[in-house]
Amino acid sequence: MPSTQIDITIPSLSGKRAVVTGASDGMGLGIATRLAAAGAEVIMPVRNPRKGEAAITEIYRVVPGANASLRSLDLSSLESVAALGATLRAEDHPIHLLINNAGVMQPPSRQTTTDGFEMQFGTNHLGHFALVAQLLPLLRAGRARVTSQISIAARRGAIHWDDLNWEHSYHGMRAYSQSKIAFGLFGLELERRSRAHGWGITSNLAHPGVAPTSLLAARPELGRGRAVPQYRLIQALSARGILAGTRETAALPALMAATDPGAEPHALYGPSGLGNLGGPPAEHRLYPPLRSPEEAERVWRVSEELTKTSFPAA
Repeated sequence: MPSTQIDITIPSLSGKRAVVTGASDGMGLGIATRLAAAGAEVIMPVRNPRKGEAAITEIYRVVPGANASLRSLDLSSLESVAALGATLRAEDHPIHLLINNAGVMQPPSRQTTTDGFEMQFGTNHLGHFALVAQLLPLLRAGRARVTSQISIAARRGAIHWDDLNWEHSYHGMRAYSQSKIAFGLFGLELERRSRAHGWGITSNLAHPGVAPTSLLAARPELGRGRAVPQYRLIQALSARGILAGTRETAALPALMAATDPGAEPHALYGPSGLGNLGGPPAEHRLYPPLRSPEEAERVWRVSEELTKTSFPAA
């Protein structure tokens, strides 16, 4: 039997504004729907307007009277990130929850973002890094909790410092792992800097385990015309409740990290089943590649340089 009975209680989010990237389908749509059901105003920045409209329609179907709306965002373009930041700052509403959920995984060959970065590193990490910088005044105003979605792939591997953009000897899975390690280190460094500078933001990490989400499905925009081979196996295991989670349970660690009053800053949340592939959400020990403050500070500094983005000291 699938583990559909696994769930968490989400407190009332009435009066809160939540921003969720990657909410146009799959796990991200599930996260946005649950936040809307708890009373939050949900902002859904999306790259594909057609998918975004379908997602909004689904949220309204599940949650009549929901308060959800779309904005435009392509995380692979720093210009698009800056434009969203300007739009939301002009609206001048504090942001109380930011769930950095969007991501790409394993294009069949090396691809680059609009700005020339390796696609996974540029989208999964640098795009979100720049987004948080753009939204910092609103996050501070809302004393926000920022939850960044990493991956079980971040529990091994390393930052490819000699070739961050994988211009030589490209390896799709290692590049994906690097992007999620860098993103996790950023989320942890954000918490440290918020405490040091009095920003009032709390930051933590989540990962969904393994579930049949759109990350491994056909993604024509990435040059992947069909799902990766392991996708069918994950679907089969998920349907039988064996090891893998479902789209619904995969959303729970991020929801716990973002909304549970007891969720800790500077912590990682993920499924607690065998191998942390599925099961109820719980706090995990930080993966070894995420434990070095020196690496986190280096990621932060290099990311500022690459994105030409800076965070104020106070």
